[in-house]
Order: sequence, then structure tokens, then C-alpha cells
Amino acid sequence: MSIATDHQADRQAGARHSLQRAQRIFAMRDAVLSVWEQRVRANVRGADELLTPILTNTLPAFFDNLAEALTPGHPRENATSNSNVPAVHGNERARMTNYGPEQVIQEYQIFRDCFAAVAHDSGLTLRSKDWHVLNESIDVGIRESIREFTSMHEGFRRRIAAGLSHDMRNPLAVISTSAQLLLRQADPERVVLLAHKIAEYSKRLDSMIEELLDSLSYHRGQRLPLALSQFDVLSVVHAVAGQVNLQRPGKCQVSGQAVIGWWCENSLRRALENLLGNAIKYGDDTPVSVHVEATHERLIINVHNSGPAIAPEQAERIFDYLRRENDSPAPGWGIGLPFVQNVAESHGGSIAVDSAPETGTSFIFDVPVDCRPFVRPADVPKSDN
Repeated sequence: MSIATDHQADRQAGARHSLQRAQRIFAMRDAVLSVWEQRVRANVRGADELLTPILTNTLPAFFDNLAEALTPGHPRENATSNSNVPAVHGNERARMTNYGPEQVIQEYQIFRDCFAAVAHDSGLTLRSKDWHVLNESIDVGIRESIREFTSMHEGFRRRIAAGLSHDMRNPLAVISTSAQLLLRQADPERVVLLAHKIAEYSKRLDSMIEELLDSLSYHRGQRLPLALSQFDVLSVVHAVAGQVNLQRPGKCQVSGQAVIGWWCENSLRRALENLLGNAIKYGDDTPVSVHVEATHERLIINVHNSGPAIAPEQAERIFDYLRRENDSPAPGWGIGLPFVQNVAESHGGSIAVDSAPETGTSFIFDVPVDCRPFVRPADVPKSDN
């Protein structure tokens, strides 16, 4: 055997070893998430009160990104590069939990420990460069999550200030004026009238405070009305993709598993239509792929297209209403993506974006399989019974 042949055989063996190692890392996901959930519930204040879909949050996507970053030859540098998954994690923690920054940080630290522990138990040795990728992923993930978490809470505080300074000013003025009149010598009939007015506006002010606190408790803006029903989301995905393929045969490819859960079928269908429409509009001539899976009581729909990547500065504001990026070949995100975000958040979930020139663009629609516990009763249309 020649030296060249020896080198070729070594390269092939090395490639096989790298592929097998990457497959072993991806196969660790369920074990890592299970151990992580146990440790977080035992050690993070407030975590034990959360249902599994909310606790698991965006961790499956973060794990997949990390596994890609640990795969030799993959362009992803770490679990946070070209992805806003950590920011979405912080956003959802602010909206759906009573966490403080300390708990968010602690979750990431526990994830690092669990990943290392499961790798060790699996007989997988983490090399120095693996540890570098893992530590960088955790450190940057913490920073991005906390930045978004803090931004959300600052928004809540601004909402409180706006409510106190605007909506509540009128009833307070009526109460104050009525009280001042009572301090004067007034006839008995006038006293009764003013007392009733004080009671009426005090009740109105109390109701306004209750509404404000209720809104802040759920950390939401205007949410969609949801008509919940149980169905297989894969059939809906196939139906939406089928409509695309009628116009452009073979343009949309669907993969994954059947997932039966509780969602609003109409809003979910419209969200998928928007995601596929954007994928086709901003992608290249290659097919758009939609992958459906469920893990740890979360439904994950990944819509991917090849073509020009979304610039990082655009990705940060891509869900803003009527955002226009005039330097884009197809300018204008309009209201489509903000609507998709509203659908996800109304179901107790989130939407993340992952985009790079080497890998294309993925939108990750991530919601609980059964969203009924996370939808406020007022959002569910009343039955006729």
C-alpha cells in the first residue's frame, strides 16, 4: 500500500470517527434534557412550580445548536452564533415565569454540568476545544438571555408607569376633588352624593389596578383569541405545504413525526402560511423544508430555506410590526412575522430565528404540545353549552 493510500485511508477513518462522534452527541439530547430538568427542579427556586413544556423552553434548540458547533467542519462556532435562541429563552422566562436573573443564569450553569455528565456517562470524552465551545456557548447564552430578560422587565415597568400616569389619573382626580368638597361644610344630600362618587371611582381605580397587575402577571401585550381543539399538527403542515406545491411543485418538503396536541388550528395554519411564504420569498431556488417533532412536551416546527442570510442587525428587529429593510432584494417583513410571534406567544411558546450564509435560515416555532394550561380563560371562546 502506498503512502498516499495510507493517508487516504487515515482521512476516511478520521471522517467516520468524526461522524460517529457527532451522532453520539446528537443522541444525548433527551438524556441531557431529562437530567437537566431533574436538577433544575431540585435546585432552582421556582422551577418546581413550572409545567414541563414551560421549563424545557428553548433548550432543545440550544442543544441542537451546541451539537452542531461540536461537529468538526460545521460552520457554527458555538450554540449562540447566528441564532437568537438564547434571547428567546430570556424573553419567555420573563413572560412565563416568576424568575429573576439569578435563576436564568443558574439554568445555563446546570445545563453545562448536565451536558458534561451525560457525555461522561456515555463514554464520550470532551476535549479541550469541546470545552471551549461549551463554555463559550454557556457564557454568551447567559449574556443574551439576561439582556432580553432585563429588556422585557424594563418594558413591564414602563407599562406600569404609563398606566399610573395616564389611565388612573382621571379617577384619582375625581376622588381627590370629591374629598376636598367633603372637607367643606356641605349639606347632607351633597355629602351622600360625594361619598357615592368616591366609592364609585375607588372601585373603578381598583379594577384598573387589577387589570394592570393581571396583564403584568402574564407579561403580554394584545393576545390572539384562540379556539382550541385537539388535532395532528403534521396533517396541517402537509395541507399548507400541499397548497404551496400546487403552485410550485416540489417547492416544499415536509418531514418529521405526527404530533397530536391542543392548539388553535386556524391561527397555527396562518402562522405556517406566513413562515412558508417568507421562506419562499427570501430563499433561493432550492426547496423549503419543514420538520415537525415533539420533545419534552414541546412541539417544534422548523421551517428552513437556503439563500441569503438575515443580517444580525435585522434579526434583532425582524419581529417588529411593519419593519422595512429597504436594502433587501425583497423589502418589507410587514406584519407576517409579528403575527407568527403573536401566535406562538399566545400559545405559551416562542419563535426563534437562526440564519447564516453557510447554513441558510431557519425559523423555529416552539410551543407546548398541550397549550391549555398556558392560555388564559378569557382567550378561549366560550362554548354554546
